[in-house]
Amino acid sequence: MKIVFATNNNHKLREIKTILNGCCEIVSLKDIGCNIDIPETGTTLQENALQKAFYVFEHYGLDCFADDTGLEVKSLNGEPGVHSARYADNTDHDSEANMQKLLKKLVNNNNREARFRTVIALIQKNHQTDKIHTKNQHLQFITTLFEGEVKGTIDWEKHGNEGFGYDPIFIPEGYEKSFAELGEDIKNKISHRALAVAELADYLKNTK
Repeated sequence: MKIVFATNNNHKLREIKTILNGCCEIVSLKDIGCNIDIPETGTTLQENALQKAFYVFEHYGLDCFADDTGLEVKSLNGEPGVHSARYADNTDHDSEANMQKLLKKLVNNNNREARFRTVIALIQKNHQTDKIHTKNQHLQFITTLFEGEVKGTIDWEKHGNEGFGYDPIFIPEGYEKSFAELGEDIKNKISHRALAVAELADYLKNTK
């Protein structure tokens, strides 16, 4: 079974492949010749994940899954949330700028409670039909959603060199180190993305 993961982020791709552990063949956008930055204009993680997966399904006719992840800080009313990747002004996936903006907003705030959420949208051709119809006719394709969440706190400063995104400042519940300090082996077992991908893996194994 070959499925497109709608990303060209090598960190995400490696992480997903490691967690799925060979249950199916995962290819990236680059592998199918898709080099555009698929728009993410949704107002929720679910909308963005569906938008990316559906773009690939519509234009390439391939089964596809996409994820969207948000860091939600309780005292900031859920910021940065759906805007996590572009939180800092006039930036795009600038992890350092995003972290600095968040730390600055929390500089005198003792309520550091936060959570990471990942939503994965999987779109597959409905093999009971002979064609792929790219309108909102659910009989032509099947959409399945998976979600993972991990609670934790935002540290006062960065710690650790592994991982990506907000990993150096997020301390998962039950640990005293950031994701970036814990390293990939532990993160790939306990993270929000790991939990969502575990659900995806179980689904794929049971539908082969």
